[in-house]
Amino acid sequence: MSTNLDLRCYFVTGQGPDVVERARQAALGGAGVIQVRSKPISARELYSLGLAVVSAVREVSPTTHVLIDDRVDIALALQPAGISGVHLGQDDLDPRIARELLGPDAVIGLTTGTAELVQAANAYADVLDYIGCGPFRDTPTKNSGRMPIGLDGYPALVAASDLPMVAIGDVTADDACDLARAGVDGVAIVRGIMHADNPRSYCEQVVAEVDRGRANRGVR
Repeated sequence: MSTNLDLRCYFVTGQGPDVVERARQAALGGAGVIQVRSKPISARELYSLGLAVVSAVREVSPTTHVLIDDRVDIALALQPAGISGVHLGQDDLDPRIARELLGPDAVIGLTTGTAELVQAANAYADVLDYIGCGPFRDTPTKNSGRMPIGLDGYPALVAASDLPMVAIGDVTADDACDLARAGVDGVAIVRGIMHADNPRSYCEQVVAEVDRGRANRGVR
């Protein structure tokens, strides 16, 4: 399991002709994790996109971890190119099997979003590196079917988790400080980075806001 995982700014890619360049700019701006997600997409297309993203990111930030969404097989195929691991949904491959396939150094995350799912993820604390937890608020990029957590919902979920937690679901840079104060380890952003005029500056702002929130935890 990874010991140098920076979750403060976690970029989940959307759709668009400039995804690879936005991933490169996000890495330059301090994004510690970039998850390659583009639905619907074929396995071959996801492989090609993942290869392009990890190649571009490694050129500018070798410490940024690039993950594949859902597909353990594609993450495994891209390991020689530098893919760090996979982010799993609740209906994807069991995390223990994913760990066996990807090895001890891979980064593996799991989607949650309710107290029950967070507590269930604790059973995998020895094979997972982090959990995503959302939606923070309703988002058009993914319909999870779960109720929005809201800012006030995160402290209890953080307390219930044995794993680092990333908030997701229409999160923006303006939310990053408050969410970090609420206890999360980082924020996952799709549209904010995909639509930013300057993705690098946007990610720099996210990192700074998370750091500010961390420094003010417990301060009212």
